[in-house]
Amino acid sequence: MASTVLNFSASLLTLFFFFLRSADAEIGSSNIFSMQSYGARGDGRHDDTKALVDAWAAACSSAKPAVVLIPKGKKYLTKHTTLSGPCKSSILLMVKGSLVASPERSDWSKETVKHWILFSGVTSLTVTGGGTIDGNGKIWWQNSCKTNSKLPCTQAPTALTFYSCKNLKVENLKVVNSQQIQISVEDCTHVKMSRLSIFAPETSPNTDGIHITRSRDVQVADCTIKTGDDCMSIEDGTENLHVKNLVCGPGHGISIGSLGDHSSEDHVNNVTVDNVRMYGTTNGARIKTWQGGKGSAKNIVFQNMIMDNVWNPIIIDQNYCDSSTPCKQQKSAVEVSNVLFKNIRGTSASEEAIMLHCSSSVPCHAITLENVKLTVKGGSSDAKSTCQNAEWKKSGSVSPQPCGFSN
Repeated sequence: MASTVLNFSASLLTLFFFFLRSADAEIGSSNIFSMQSYGARGDGRHDDTKALVDAWAAACSSAKPAVVLIPKGKKYLTKHTTLSGPCKSSILLMVKGSLVASPERSDWSKETVKHWILFSGVTSLTVTGGGTIDGNGKIWWQNSCKTNSKLPCTQAPTALTFYSCKNLKVENLKVVNSQQIQISVEDCTHVKMSRLSIFAPETSPNTDGIHITRSRDVQVADCTIKTGDDCMSIEDGTENLHVKNLVCGPGHGISIGSLGDHSSEDHVNNVTVDNVRMYGTTNGARIKTWQGGKGSAKNIVFQNMIMDNVWNPIIIDQNYCDSSTPCKQQKSAVEVSNVLFKNIRGTSASEEAIMLHCSSSVPCHAITLENVKLTVKGGSSDAKSTCQNAEWKKSGSVSPQPCGFSN
């Protein structure tokens, strides 16, 4: 009798969960807005921009959580697209297939050339799905002044821009061959980015992997970034950024800055970069600021990093100058302070493994190196270090030891 009651109860429970799943499926299906349903061809040749915009508009108008679906096995060619909020409920952009940028530079006007896909003012947005965002950037790289100095310097689109978004998740995506920056996070709060595979050729100019500015409470984890510029660029207004489990290279490394260009006042505060492997990058852990600027870069931690054939494994440069003409000596500078380089080991591609080149008028201070061991790749010579106007101390073993050591 007891077993009969138990079996009957189990059957009721199974039936209950069956109807529950069916109801969830029905609710979910009624809130899925596929590009295919809005006329997209998905052949990689015809323009599917309107289908994406229309699917987004319908999802954004839904009072229930909605899904914008990029179906698997298809390539959707799109031009500049702005996907705006506020929306009535949360949005899930499910990228199963591929979004491919138009290869024609003429498809971008002066007003739209900064962006390919722009998300603006959206709250509770998730972008995921395992699919691909392909910037088709080759034609842009060929026409860059950094590729050919005889060409004029012009702007190029960022593949994915998130502007003024709150409660944002970007995860499980491939972002490749962006025209310029791959992913840019601007004026956003409460952001989580994870399991991203970001790739562009080493020779592609300005193709930063993840760019963050004027944003706070941002987490980046479990990403692989191979690109032609900074794996991550962290700029003005970034606060409470935590980066963990990153593989970087090729590229220019992880850079805080540049800050203070054009005499601007810039601030970066509370940044932690933890558990990173760098392979063949130009820089490793880097802070770069222009002379003439104002502001601060403070409370910064680079820790648990492995350098493999990195040209500048540890570098602070308060005299940064990315200009065709020499930069004039200036008195003001962005203050760099409370910086920790901890548990950093590996090999340098150059003899100069540590560079602390700080401002004579605003020296960097409260710089700590703890348990650092860097050697020259191949062991043909000893690693060296240089420092200027740097107030620093060490904890544990530090090799090579910067000049002007003080406890």
